[in-house]
Amino acid sequence: MRIGELAARTGVSVRSLRYYEEQGLLTSQRSPSGHRRYVEGQVERIRFIQRLFSAGLSSRTIVDLLPCVESPNADTSEAAFERMSQERDRLDRHIEDLITTRAALDELIAANRAHRTELTNA
Repeated sequence: MRIGELAARTGVSVRSLRYYEEQGLLTSQRSPSGHRRYVEGQVERIRFIQRLFSAGLSSRTIVDLLPCVESPNADTSEAAFERMSQERDRLDRHIEDLITTRAALDELIAANRAHRTELTNA
């Protein structure tokens, strides 16, 4: 199938599909006229990649995880587990940073509220 059909069937833009190919997440064959051609199995691959992106994973991380899908065995499964665990730890750190940032903003909001009250009571 051509790139437009793959985009329509997966709900992913043509631009994103080209990006996936640049990042090594997706492969295509070229027709004699140079058009990208994809096989049926790429539909499920795109859906899987989309789930990984939805989980907050980067394209670089997804590339690291794909061998587990393409050649499942104990080694690739262990490597995928380790990589996903690292990503979860990274997300935990990011969440902690966001909580700290929100607390700082709450303090600023409280200070602003107090200042506004002083202005209206003056």
